[in-house]
Amino acid sequence: MKLLKAALLFSGLAMAHPALAQMEGFKTGPVFDDFGPTAEVQTDAPLPADSQFNIAFDVAKAADPGKLNRTIESAARFINLHVAAGVAPENIKIAIVVHGGASVDLTHQLFYAAHNDGAANGSADAIALLQKHGVEFHMCGQSAAAHKITNADLLPGVKMQLSAMTAHVLLQQKGYTLNPF
Repeated sequence: MKLLKAALLFSGLAMAHPALAQMEGFKTGPVFDDFGPTAEVQTDAPLPADSQFNIAFDVAKAADPGKLNRTIESAARFINLHVAAGVAPENIKIAIVVHGGASVDLTHQLFYAAHNDGAANGSADAIALLQKHGVEFHMCGQSAAAHKITNADLLPGVKMQLSAMTAHVLLQQKGYTLNPF
């Protein structure tokens, strides 16, 4: 039995090592120092410094309890990556539309903990920091109703919308494109 446990542990460590090695060249910043890591890339098509981005991110999958939502972190990566490439931060406008299981990730600690076995909301600090950099958060009202989330349960600055579909259409009319990742 001890031999089997040791073999399983060794196998797990061996499989995890390549994943860790893949992230060695990634670093955070220049905008968000605690999340949103990116890697420097030698591109064949330089990014014009005057590029303008209006991007909508769609978030349906909840973060693991206590962890930062992966798609919310992707928005930070997008900002870090493009500012590092020379795009002015004011030329990057991001909106994050949240629905489905991810809806609880936009709630204050008391509500979040009650729905996640007492865990801390691992996305709350990142959401507040992203908002300080102009990122908008839109909650799907239909998902909120399904999860019994009221406006009072939302983190500060989160906007309740009629639906995620409505939010995406309105953002598209304002020139936002949907990020497919």
